[in-house]
Amino acid sequence: MARHFRRLGAFTAAAIAVALSLHAFAAVAQTSRTWPSRPITLVVPFTSGTTSDLVARALAEHLSSALGQPVVIDNRGGAGGNLGGAVVARAAPDGYTLLLATTGPAATNKLMYKDMPFDPQRDFAPIVLIGKSPVIIVASRRLEVSSLKELIDRAKANPDKLTAGFPGNGTLGHVTGELLQQRAGITFSHVQYRGSTPIITDLLGGHIDFAMDSMAAYVPNIKEGTILALAIAGASRWSGLPDVPTFTDAGVPIEASVWYALLAPAGTPPDIIAKVNAAANEALNAKRTKDIFDNLGIVSVGDSPARLKTFIAAELERWAPIIKAANITLE
Repeated sequence: MARHFRRLGAFTAAAIAVALSLHAFAAVAQTSRTWPSRPITLVVPFTSGTTSDLVARALAEHLSSALGQPVVIDNRGGAGGNLGGAVVARAAPDGYTLLLATTGPAATNKLMYKDMPFDPQRDFAPIVLIGKSPVIIVASRRLEVSSLKELIDRAKANPDKLTAGFPGNGTLGHVTGELLQQRAGITFSHVQYRGSTPIITDLLGGHIDFAMDSMAAYVPNIKEGTILALAIAGASRWSGLPDVPTFTDAGVPIEASVWYALLAPAGTPPDIIAKVNAAANEALNAKRTKDIFDNLGIVSVGDSPARLKTFIAAELERWAPIIKAANITLE
């Protein structure tokens, strides 16, 4: 008799588990059919006014129109983008919480942070690669160099004497600076800042010699002639600064771009991913978005979730040995 009740209990538990699974499946299916029926939150893992924030706001306007619901920006800055990333990684996979990620929280942070609150490849579903902004190397006018070659020659003649500014430890500007040291056989001192604005201030004041960062914040000063652009780490020259060579043109074959991507919590239904992907691709082809991106020095990309997944894997493979060689670790 006891054995009978145990079997009955096991059968009942299994039946309940199946029923719950079917209910959850039905709930997800219903969500997919009616999505979106309320506002969507787009988490930006950096503060307002940053390039990431401007990119998100440019997209949000078009996404709101295309999807028929407001897209609300939620700035969650901190820990190199990990705080905002964790919010989305823990969110319900129902399409109502999305992430405007950059290179760090979407990929390279996992190579540096000792205690990551999420794994970007495991905890996010890729939606679309939004665009790329090449890293630029700029110099103070007081340094009196006119090219990347002259900067490298000066650094070789004065090991560890020149001072470079970066927008934070572990940022792509910093990692690209480490790669430059490896490729060019030079060494220089590092100063880490909280973002681009204080770097520009110290470049103008001659307190640092040069800097490496994503391009957008530096363009006005470059055009005014108060800061000198030495090279862009893009595959080709940028139309907004046609006289500035690429690193490859300047004799140092380096390509590095801060990139922006839309991600969703893992488990988000594929048809919701497809809807957001289609709307985002429409936004990237809209003239207003293109104009905003051009002003920021961002090259639009677009395409499929599969392409973004492949791209992220390739970025991790490319930067992992450089980060390891430089021994970049973050708390």
